[in-house]
Amino acid sequence: MDVTKIKNPRFLKSMSTEELVQLSADIRQFLIEKLSKTGGHIGPNLGVVELTIALHKVFDSPKDKFLWDVGHQSYVHKILTGRACEFDTLRQYKGLCGFPKRSESEHDVWETGHSSTSLSAAMGMAIARDLKRTNEYIIPIIGDGALTGGMALEALNHIGHEKKDMIVVLNDNEMSIAPNVGALHNVLGRLRTAGKYHWVKDELEMLLKKIPAVGGKLAATAERIKDSLKYLLVSGVFFEELGFTYFGPVDGHNFDDLLENLHYAKKTKGPVLLHVITKKGKGYHPAENDKVGTWHGTGPYKIETGDFVKPVNAPPSWSELISETVRKLAREDDRIVAITPAMPVGSKLEGFASEFPNRMYDVGIAEQHATTLAAGLATQGMKPFLAIYSTFLQRAYDQVVHDVCRQNLNVFFGIDRAGLVGADGETHQGVFDIAFLRHVPNIVLMMPKDENEGQHMVYTAIKYDDGPIALRFPRGNGLGVKLDEELKQIPIGTWEVLREGRDIAILTFGTTIPMALEAAEKLAKENISVKVVNARFIKPMDEKMLHEILQTNMPILTIEEAVLQGGFGSAVLEFAHDQGYHHAVIDRMGIPDRFIEHGSVKELLQEIGLTTAHVMERIQTMIPRKQKRA
Repeated sequence: MDVTKIKNPRFLKSMSTEELVQLSADIRQFLIEKLSKTGGHIGPNLGVVELTIALHKVFDSPKDKFLWDVGHQSYVHKILTGRACEFDTLRQYKGLCGFPKRSESEHDVWETGHSSTSLSAAMGMAIARDLKRTNEYIIPIIGDGALTGGMALEALNHIGHEKKDMIVVLNDNEMSIAPNVGALHNVLGRLRTAGKYHWVKDELEMLLKKIPAVGGKLAATAERIKDSLKYLLVSGVFFEELGFTYFGPVDGHNFDDLLENLHYAKKTKGPVLLHVITKKGKGYHPAENDKVGTWHGTGPYKIETGDFVKPVNAPPSWSELISETVRKLAREDDRIVAITPAMPVGSKLEGFASEFPNRMYDVGIAEQHATTLAAGLATQGMKPFLAIYSTFLQRAYDQVVHDVCRQNLNVFFGIDRAGLVGADGETHQGVFDIAFLRHVPNIVLMMPKDENEGQHMVYTAIKYDDGPIALRFPRGNGLGVKLDEELKQIPIGTWEVLREGRDIAILTFGTTIPMALEAAEKLAKENISVKVVNARFIKPMDEKMLHEILQTNMPILTIEEAVLQGGFGSAVLEFAHDQGYHHAVIDRMGIPDRFIEHGSVKELLQEIGLTTAHVMERIQTMIPRKQKRA
């Protein structure tokens, strides 16, 4: 079948099992071909082809509500709801979003990107349905990795208590982004091996029905026998104890099993959990054999070999530089312990884990726990390094404030993917961390201009014993600068002047330094002298240098690849006000007050007006022509 011709999922209702199998093959081939060019979350989507088809065959979207937890496994759903023709634009500027998007289709009823939210949202929809007295089915689809998130467990507890009609599909592929960890994962492992339970239970029920009724005593005995059998064959019966009717495990690639159990679930009152076993990456050999999560989400690749298309001789990634520097220091400092919330591959901590297995903890998708775990370690004189993406640190805000900063504990936050990340879009742009961290007492916040300064900042953070310290660094590769052999501490709260100037000062840091230097170079040809300062410590700021600049009455332009509200520029304005520089001319450039969608970072910077040309234009408006140097 040409899947680009699909307009909506209604055609599935009349398809035979054989036709569904062929459709699955067609969709897999389509995904492998399209994603080899655009990149994307290939592993998760290849694993849910049959499951997604079966869901759309049994239920009626958009009346019935599918909520895709995390959302990176929604490509098949998008194909079946008429968006295959847009896959050439997947995750590209103004193109098809890589996650569910309510504005994109009526079939996308819940937007995701962060894990473990679907069950809470589904409960809200189920309550609304019952209050409105409608009859739609609510079907959240959540992975076994996402189920380790505390929010998902809170929702399971509430759903089981309220007994609302809901069908929770547990997509169990034994992996989230990296292999799953934790006791709950082990419970699911036991359930996977207990597939004979429902067969034995059904056989027992048939046998009991053949016995002539002798009153309620036999019926009660029969129920006790079934309960005993349940505990004998399924260790824990975790979900039924929470109040769910459990179906499974079900082969997630067998349409007969899937359709039969979905119909059972559809007829069952109260909350149901359908436990489906799938193979992440199914149908594409390199993705199927992935044991560490490399094929969870990729850039372009060669279909024949599975080789990734990467720049030749590119500098090391920022994640690798930071994590390998921590690893190097850990050889001399046994206080160092690394922590990650399910991102050992993305954070490039594999090397640390192999060398120091007893000092590396992947806690699963549990950012709150990871942060307070780090705090607990710090109380005992350890030096925890929490490697966490900026967008995921948002999920641990209270723990940062209450457990780490309030107690002034020596936790080292490695904030990865700080700034715009591009293709993953709104849910993953790391643009809020400055605004939600800089106002918290005790924390130090810094960002390097290049890899060399980055390794020195890692050393500075490890040696810093006066409270929490956070190092922001961007997604992607470094600049390729030469690295010093000997690491050194950078004095906390000190900036550096990269270029002297007399007409205006640019205060910036990290990824926006190159555009500031380029703008200064070009403006020099127009006789505008621009001072460029590497404001590498966002908190505390270099107050001595700020006083020096403000006392000259030199206009100031701040630039940040982060939100303007509450950001670095706001801190400079506050300082000028509090110190009595009421006539200072200060302007700010950064991320405007809206969510930034997906696209290349270059395209997004152009859209929001954060380029060299925009910097030049802003400076030219800040300096009246009569003040320009002749």
